[in-house]
Amino acid sequence: MLFNSFEFLLGFLPITFALFYLLGSLSRKIAAAWLAVASFFFYGWWDPRYVLLLAASILVNFTFGLALARLVAAGSVRARGQLLFGAVAANILLLGYFKYAGFILVNIDALTGARFVIEGIVLPLGISFFTFTQIAFLVDTSRGYVREFNFVHYVLFVTYFPHLIAGPVLHHKEMMPQFEQASTYRLKAEDVAVGLTAFTIGLFKKVVLADGVAAYATPVFSAAESGIPLTLFEAWCGVLAYSFQIYFDFSGYSDMAVGLSRLFGVRLPINFYSPYQASNVTEFWRRWHMTLSRFLRDYLYVGLGGNRKGAKRRYINLMVTMLLGGLWHGASWAFVIWGGLHGLYLVVHHGWQAWRAKRGHAPGQLQGWRNVGAIGLTFVAVTVAWVFFRAQTTSGAFEILLSMFGFRGVSLPSGLAAVAAWVPFPGLHFDGMFNHGLAQWSDGMLWLAALAAIVWLTPNTQQILDRFEPSLDSQAVRFGGLHWRWYQWQPRWIHAVYIAVLGLTAAAFMLIGTNSEFLYFQF
Repeated sequence: MLFNSFEFLLGFLPITFALFYLLGSLSRKIAAAWLAVASFFFYGWWDPRYVLLLAASILVNFTFGLALARLVAAGSVRARGQLLFGAVAANILLLGYFKYAGFILVNIDALTGARFVIEGIVLPLGISFFTFTQIAFLVDTSRGYVREFNFVHYVLFVTYFPHLIAGPVLHHKEMMPQFEQASTYRLKAEDVAVGLTAFTIGLFKKVVLADGVAAYATPVFSAAESGIPLTLFEAWCGVLAYSFQIYFDFSGYSDMAVGLSRLFGVRLPINFYSPYQASNVTEFWRRWHMTLSRFLRDYLYVGLGGNRKGAKRRYINLMVTMLLGGLWHGASWAFVIWGGLHGLYLVVHHGWQAWRAKRGHAPGQLQGWRNVGAIGLTFVAVTVAWVFFRAQTTSGAFEILLSMFGFRGVSLPSGLAAVAAWVPFPGLHFDGMFNHGLAQWSDGMLWLAALAAIVWLTPNTQQILDRFEPSLDSQAVRFGGLHWRWYQWQPRWIHAVYIAVLGLTAAAFMLIGTNSEFLYFQF
């Protein structure tokens, strides 16, 4: 069930919301249990068979957690480490079977000529997210951080439908205390107003902006996969369109998740904060999929040694972390290359910072045009990496990159032939700019210009709702950028009007179009 489907908006959500607060006025335990049952139903709407898989995963990991807590209380360090290793290994094996078995066997076949076949494996939705969430719970339990073991709350913590399919990756200590609070089960006007506002903004981003610009990305990547040469302008138009598509798709989902959770009186951690405004790749990962970055940092990078064992080991740890982060997104070499590129970007950035520090340059935020240039360079680097993230094959990705950097020719409108004939570029010709599904190139340019303006010149949803702390740590997570006050949401009629306009526009696009899945649902 999708957040942007009529089944969800007109059926599941109002029924779940009404019964949650009705039952909450009678019993908090029953209300929490109802929300967990509703979350199972939400998950099972896609394929009821995998509800049993999710339930088994929850039961086994909760049992592991109880056993780890007993060993922590008894001071059994060695036994605790062994049990933790076994519990994490069991989760990784489950994830590995569904997500990577086919990929591994294909590569073994390519190397050995064997013919291993596993049929019928369907990747369960959200398995990466609920697996990582529970691994974090097990590790935190082994460290003595987990104090509460209420089974109903644990089930709700894992299955909670706003985050279940595409994140954020939750920490036990963030969510369990909120499910304990009596105030969570009392209907509050502020929660409803803030929640609906965030949800509506996210819905608009998804169905109007992300789905709208997708029409200019798909033809380009499809042409590349078919081996059709693209011109420089076609390639850049398609890749930029995808950069904005995935930005507004994930931004929209993150806003919708925060808004839905706030309707139920629960704050989710911030997971998206204007990442294209980052002036370096390190900052980009502090703004993009923030809870996944936190997980990779706390449970993988730090576990590998972090920066505690010298600069060389630090760079190796960064590269390994990002390679595994790329593989987490999908079982293909394209995702590994995408992760490796970001690992290389991080190594270069940290090396640059270290080089500057040795020469007495103090670290700090760049100012003026230097900051604009750094933001632009970071965006281009991220956009180049997106090619591997979106392409179906590595050959398709390299075909697009060759076109992006002019190796497939630079084609301009024929009317410019007389003006630009003197340009000494061997691949330059004058027979049009867009030939592969991009005939309405002027519309595409307008889309890209409008979305670029939104990305770099407007506040994000967290900033709009800043006064009402829509997410956990809203006041603590702040970056440089716009600080005007006029855009901040208030419970006034003018703000109600523009949110209503966004909602009605999104509804109109849903009526005339078809529902599309969020891009991160595939992970």
